[in-house]
Amino acid sequence: MDFKDYFSTQAKEYSKYRPKYPDELFSFLSSLVSEHNTAWDCATGNGQAAIGLEPYFEKIIATDPSSAQIEHAELHQKIEYRIASAENSGLESDSIDLLTVATAIHWIDTDKFYPEAKRIIKNGGVLAVWTYSESTVNEEIDKVSAYYGHTIIGEHWPEENKKAWDFENKIHLPFEALETPKFEIHLDWNLDDYLKYLYTWSATHNYIRKTGKNPIEIAYNDFVKAWGDKEQKRDVKKYIRLKASRIKK
Repeated sequence: MDFKDYFSTQAKEYSKYRPKYPDELFSFLSSLVSEHNTAWDCATGNGQAAIGLEPYFEKIIATDPSSAQIEHAELHQKIEYRIASAENSGLESDSIDLLTVATAIHWIDTDKFYPEAKRIIKNGGVLAVWTYSESTVNEEIDKVSAYYGHTIIGEHWPEENKKAWDFENKIHLPFEALETPKFEIHLDWNLDDYLKYLYTWSATHNYIRKTGKNPIEIAYNDFVKAWGDKEQKRDVKKYIRLKASRIKK
């Protein structure tokens, strides 16, 4: 699979408006491994998961094939950012305690990635991958969001997104499965925050590239009507879908 870069053009917005993950998720993942020397956050984007791993590991290697994403990553002395693909990481064998793929496994050629993961993860180490559900705010806003995502930009979604939407059935880790609890993301956003998040979607930018127009403008008035006071902060909730496996050698 060639690298399909759907996000470099909106990398700055991506770094601001892509959700950060709850600390409870990283605390749980840390509890799965006996050593906490090095974690690899694969397809790190702007480093949302890499930053979350920081309190639990001595070092985090965060890779992404997009240099634009790396340029907008959140820096930390524990995190070493590298431009590299998931399938050909350049990392040493048996060097990683925990490998995470946050909301990106559907972009990766897993036939090549899983052998690479097994090579790099230490015996007894863990591979954890996750994505999250569509946003839930309230019935009125959710209806407008569904219309935007499914009708206005529906035909512009990359094929890979369908794997993320059907995460439970389409993503299979070929290692020892581990039980995982449920986690939620809660975002305190006003309407502008919410719309800027929609702007980071790959289908939004595919629409713009094809038509030269911003599709959010089509649904803008409907969003304003459903949201009410545009400055009002609302709880935007997402459910995390998580799978984790232990590597045995």
